[in-house]
Amino acid sequence: MSSPRRTNRGPAAAAENRVALLVAAKAAFAEHGLDVPLNLIARTAGVGQGSLYRHFPNREAIILAVFEENLGQLESMVANVESTLDELLAEIFDQIVEVAVLFDLFRLPDSSDPRLVDIIGRLHALLDEKLADDTRRGSVRRGVTAEEIFLAVGMLGALLNKTPERERPSVAAKCRGLLLHALCD
Repeated sequence: MSSPRRTNRGPAAAAENRVALLVAAKAAFAEHGLDVPLNLIARTAGVGQGSLYRHFPNREAIILAVFEENLGQLESMVANVESTLDELLAEIFDQIVEVAVLFDLFRLPDSSDPRLVDIIGRLHALLDEKLADDTRRGSVRRGVTAEEIFLAVGMLGALLNKTPERERPSVAAKCRGLLLHALCD
């Protein structure tokens, strides 16, 4: 039995389809890893493969789009001058729990993809901005660098990649405590 055909709304549905694809990609990457079949992402989003490929011509494009969306959330948070580094770290840790497999890409020793290099640079800039402002650095100890925080985030991501999905929140909470103990006064 075939499923009923949906009405093709064409370009009017483009923005909605893109959002659905990103939501589906996050869930699929979290559950199945970065090698998940792209048709599963399209089906989960409720769109055809053609829509997926119109928005994201290849696997790398959708992976980077998920990164971009997560980074956009962090940049919005940092844009609020009242936000602290503690809040930024909490959001980063939450994102790691949600899609730990993406953070594995940060461990690449030498990325030739300038888009990934740009994302990493932007994340470093967010951390540097809060570290430079004593009133916004929160409880993070003086002398801690963005690179050290980035390394801690990468270690947590690597551990969570090896942790069953249902156990990730608990393991992440314990690791968060250990990392904050190491980074904070």
